[in-house]
Amino acid sequence: MSQAEIDLGEGTAGFVLGEGPVGVVLIHGLTGTPTELRQVAKGLAKAGNCTVYVPTLAGHCAGNSDLQATGWRDWYEGVRKTFVEVKQRHTQVFVGGLSMGAVMSMYLASKHPGQVAGLLVYSLTLRNDGWNASPVTRLLPWLTRIPFLLDFCVFNERPPYGIKNRRLRAIVERQMKTGDSSAAGLLSMSGKSLREMHKLTTRVKRSMPSINSPTLIIHSIEDDVSGRWNADYAEKKLAGPVTKVLLNNCYHMITVDLQYPQVVALSASFIEQNISVREDSHPATGCSTT
Repeated sequence: MSQAEIDLGEGTAGFVLGEGPVGVVLIHGLTGTPTELRQVAKGLAKAGNCTVYVPTLAGHCAGNSDLQATGWRDWYEGVRKTFVEVKQRHTQVFVGGLSMGAVMSMYLASKHPGQVAGLLVYSLTLRNDGWNASPVTRLLPWLTRIPFLLDFCVFNERPPYGIKNRRLRAIVERQMKTGDSSAAGLLSMSGKSLREMHKLTTRVKRSMPSINSPTLIIHSIEDDVSGRWNADYAEKKLAGPVTKVLLNNCYHMITVDLQYPQVVALSASFIEQNISVREDSHPATGCSTT
């Protein structure tokens, strides 16, 4: 099976980097794009032992109407297809993601027990409780109980957009305002999409005690979207061994912000420590560890 045969979701934004024996599937966040994981993917591919697959979630990298036409089950189904195909190529596959993508990675692990070599959990968002989160999103668990209420709500992204790096923040803001959703994601999001995310997080919280995969949790203590509670909660609830690292000098988008080299280094080290059978972990293409 060639890399071209791996299902990377809709459109052309998804990508594959590296030719290593260990498979890594990284999942972007809600209203996000695979671009937000490119720096981490490049770093892991450069380490030499990974092939990194970054798919596009259903309904993403297009307009808001496309996103509203999908729900969490559609997002998960795309990730599931990618994982199943990557697992055919690699004996060991690590799965991770940013924000809602981190939630999705844990859900996939719960549905494929014993098949995920490890989880890379970046800026986990089980609830929006960061210092810049709007009062409405903080009330999401209660608002979802009112039928159709969220269907009439629209939530706009606002500065600092999860990015402490001012130069990068300006670039991302310009891309979002010009409608370049494949590069920077959407500037606004419907309440319907938030409700779908809440459905997913509810299921993941229930399943955490059954998830045995080794897990690396990386979270910023300055996260503007999801506070430290999210990382602490997962650390306590997950059944498998957990390594938790708290970063400073960055906001929610830790995979692109000022500390992204640290995210790469921590992730590469975690993968190296959790490769169980190096001799048998080569993909079907015959690539060898460098």
